[in-house]
Amino acid sequence: MTILNWTVFLTGLRIMKKQSGKVANPAKNNLIEPEIIDKAVPEIPEIKGSVKAADEKAAIFRAYDIRGIAGKTLTADVVYDIGRALGTSAKEHGCKTVAIGRDGRISSPALADALAKGLVSTGQNVVDIGMAPTPVLYFVAQHTEGRSGIMITGSHNPAEYNGLKMVINGETLAGERIQQLRQCIDKQAFATGETGSIEQNGRFINEYIGTISEDIRIARPMLVVLDCGNGVAGELGPVLLKTLGGEVVELFCDIDGTFPNHHPDPSKPENLVELTAAVKHYQADLGIAFDGDGDRLGVIDSNGKIIWPDRQMMLFAKDVLANRPGAEIIYDMKCSRHLAEQIKKYGGRPLMWKTGHSFMKAKLKETGARLAGEMSGHIFFNDRWFGFDDALYSAARLIEILSRDTRSSAEVFADFPDSINTPELNVALAEGENFTFMERLFAAADFKEGKITTLDGLRVDFPQGWGLVRASNTAPELAIRFEADSKDALSDIQAQFRSLMKKIKADIRLPF
Repeated sequence: MTILNWTVFLTGLRIMKKQSGKVANPAKNNLIEPEIIDKAVPEIPEIKGSVKAADEKAAIFRAYDIRGIAGKTLTADVVYDIGRALGTSAKEHGCKTVAIGRDGRISSPALADALAKGLVSTGQNVVDIGMAPTPVLYFVAQHTEGRSGIMITGSHNPAEYNGLKMVINGETLAGERIQQLRQCIDKQAFATGETGSIEQNGRFINEYIGTISEDIRIARPMLVVLDCGNGVAGELGPVLLKTLGGEVVELFCDIDGTFPNHHPDPSKPENLVELTAAVKHYQADLGIAFDGDGDRLGVIDSNGKIIWPDRQMMLFAKDVLANRPGAEIIYDMKCSRHLAEQIKKYGGRPLMWKTGHSFMKAKLKETGARLAGEMSGHIFFNDRWFGFDDALYSAARLIEILSRDTRSSAEVFADFPDSINTPELNVALAEGENFTFMERLFAAADFKEGKITTLDGLRVDFPQGWGLVRASNTAPELAIRFEADSKDALSDIQAQFRSLMKKIKADIRLPF
């Protein structure tokens, strides 16, 4: 271990608050105690006037979720009206019950309360599962009458952000469906009638753990370092892995909505420094990282190397296709071109699609694909699981696969092709400027030696690699990635993109 990593590791150990750096023994019965409170009809307070979706508030209605700064663009009043719009939509689809949950952010309890009050004002009965990872909310929605669920979460965004991820009648809301909510709020066209009820019910946590435990079989004990980044998976994640029979070293598993140790985004290398150091220090079989709401997965192999999601997908595709030959496997435009080759190698049919958990789930439902994955770490198993993005299940599935192999995780992943590539690079711009920049980029693009794909952003494939620029739908920024067969090829591709992007915006600050 380098001096830098060792220092970072020791610093991390000093600031951990709960069982950090301690190897926990497997505990088959170490389940979270549920809290069940009887149904009650809530008193609906008078809200300070109805909220119009003004220009600055309209920006929170994004491509595949609702997201804004808590207390500014996303207030309790705004979420109350969003709840009324969602309750109206649910009622139009014949739903009478909606499950809700929240992450561990400081603003989440108040926003969840406003959401519940908005829903019940339209006649919906609310099942409030309390603080839980987003995949648990999806799981509850799958098993609740009406198949509807809404999660209050800022996901991997900074602590001041929050948002909503929404499923109505089994459909994850995206695009036009989200804009329809805004239009409903603008028109104040809310359903009315008898007030619904709120039931606070925590029993689903144990049902979720039990369902995964029935599906996953660990062939041999494995030592796993788990970094939850102080996100909402910090309580459930260690319990799940111990229940499956693993040994767990916990890093930052105390839930803290200020994220004091590092940002809860495993797609950024700087957020995996402590995890990498701990894997090496404990000589662990594997390192696992979750994002702020537990639907994105990060992986470190036994040698301390980051295994990016497109390479995770190579292993997952091999496993799925062993039992589902010929299945379609979906991946987003940020993934390695080697992923499609590996899917074909193991008898599958690769399909490139748009980035975004909502878009992925819709395509999964449309095609019947058995697996989907994004470079951001959203993994969707649809062979033995329910087709939603679930980092906890994906981690368990990864441990199951690796436990069946006598080799180390580093040796297992070494079987799959690698390349010279960048992680996702981001360029911050003004709100909305990322989309206008892309419009100009599309118009100016002229890559004579490359094949241009504009399914989601601008991807250009060359004989020796590719580059991608797209507008992020979760933040006002550009998302950029490159891959090539050699350093020279990578530099050449980056130079072509740099030249074009500088022509459009001369003062743009590029991280490559």
